[in-house]
Amino acid sequence: LSFFSIPTLLPAQTTAIPSISFIPVYENSQIGTNGNFYKITTGDSASFETLKFYISGIEFRNNEQTIWKEENSFHLMDMSDKSSMVVRLNKPVQSSFNNIQFHLGIDSLTNVSGALGGDLDPTKGMYWTWQNGYINFKLEGKSNLCKTRNNEFEFHLGGYQFPNNSFQTVTLPCTLKENILISFDLEKFLSQVDLRNENQIMSPGNDANLLSKKAASAFSVMK
Repeated sequence: LSFFSIPTLLPAQTTAIPSISFIPVYENSQIGTNGNFYKITTGDSASFETLKFYISGIEFRNNEQTIWKEENSFHLMDMSDKSSMVVRLNKPVQSSFNNIQFHLGIDSLTNVSGALGGDLDPTKGMYWTWQNGYINFKLEGKSNLCKTRNNEFEFHLGGYQFPNNSFQTVTLPCTLKENILISFDLEKFLSQVDLRNENQIMSPGNDANLLSKKAASAFSVMK
């Protein structure tokens, strides 16, 4: 894939700067906010105008043992900003690991700490209120399946208070030592959504929880 630049490894043998790139795909092809429509069922299609989500708590593990964990690990992925989709980490290359774990969303402790800066800044458009907290995942687009204004669908998934905590943990098999590519498969995600009847979620609740689990299942490490 030429969409992302691959960082140059440091000459030293003990350390490197691996990167983790999150790549939105549809039918195994990389997508962007270009207004293109993608076939979702026979005769029906969808376009994607906004895709944003929080990745937090990145760690490398060997089975259940944590080998390395990123401190203050909060990253806002924004499909419209190529640079935001790449996370660069310092990590010893000698460490042996067989899976990578991260969270989709922002944990409850950070939510109750009050709005923060950086990628957690409310001006990023991913914060509701102190009561509802951060939007963990946001997908907006259009499909002729949606009998809504301009055929729009909007999924703003969040919530950190029991029982409406949409925070998800994702664990993926991975043994690569640098330049890890993780896809978010919009085809797989939408295959689990009935856009005719489910096309707008804008607040915490059971629907947001269930859809967040479906979103978490759409990540995979690209070989």
